[in-house]
Amino acid sequence: MTELHRTDARIRQPDRPGSSLVWLWLSALVLILDQASKWLAEHYLEYADPHRLLPVFDLTLLYNRGAAFSFLAEAGGWQRWLFALVALVVSVALVIWMKRTSRVHWWLGMGLSLLLGGALGNLYDRVVLGHVVDFISLHWGPYYFPAFNLADSAITVGAALLIIDMLFFEKRRRPQPTD
Repeated sequence: MTELHRTDARIRQPDRPGSSLVWLWLSALVLILDQASKWLAEHYLEYADPHRLLPVFDLTLLYNRGAAFSFLAEAGGWQRWLFALVALVVSVALVIWMKRTSRVHWWLGMGLSLLLGGALGNLYDRVVLGHVVDFISLHWGPYYFPAFNLADSAITVGAALLIIDMLFFEKRRRPQPTD
């Protein structure tokens, strides 16, 4: 059996037991760093007062009562609980997915863990504060990207890892037909 065939066989039939729940430490780290950075932003920044660090990067404390890109931010308050419920359901689904995923598939496990940590960070804000704390502001000249936070960054990186896993590794995990 060649090395490539051995690697493909190990991806399809992992010889190490255990699930991707071993990545929960990463979810906890994202949650802790996210909440700590939001606390610092709220205590050291004035609301909507940008502090330029680089020509394209400011720290600006803002509150988002909606979803991504302030979707439904002006909806009257009901959206807080809808988005909290969605985040809770997604978080439970992510934990179940991690439990069913072998720890050998670390791209997938790490991506799921980053998504979970980010979802929990923003869920906490939404339930406890009634809004999500954002403070990272990127711009190019007069064009501003919507402000975001570390939880949003973890969600973005996690989604990118899931896409990489889907494009490059998922096919190798599927059982191959025998001739």
